[in-house]
Amino acid sequence: MSAIYRFLFPSKPDGTGMSLFLLALRILFGVLLMSHGVQKWANFNSMADVFPDPLGIGSQLSLILAIFGEMVCSMAFIFGFLYRLAMIPMIFTMGMAFFVIHGNDPFAVKELAFIYLVVFVLMYIAGPGKYSLDHFIAKAIAAPKKKA
Repeated sequence: MSAIYRFLFPSKPDGTGMSLFLLALRILFGVLLMSHGVQKWANFNSMADVFPDPLGIGSQLSLILAIFGEMVCSMAFIFGFLYRLAMIPMIFTMGMAFFVIHGNDPFAVKELAFIYLVVFVLMYIAGPGKYSLDHFIAKAIAAPKKKA
């Protein structure tokens, strides 16, 4: 009975179980988003001139920024390195895809961008958990300095 109670009403939301869950989500959604960036990178030459330019900065630069948000930031997201900072381009990219690029499309077309957007906003709020580089860096910085 106590195992069910602890499962339904965790007393430590930052405990091991929750941190493992956040790690699993980081790996899953980070790899999924990264696959979109790899696809864009592999087809860069064919996409550079036709990629949507919602910010008016040019198609090629928009594509580069999308690849950065989907590949580089996804890698930082997976490892929990500069977690919340890395998530800003990811959230921005999915927000642009949902609200601007596919803004007038039927929901079925923009559903994937919406799912990513919601998951990333919730993960931003939740934080990376204790199995992240940010957590280990924070512990190392906060550790008392040993005097020689």
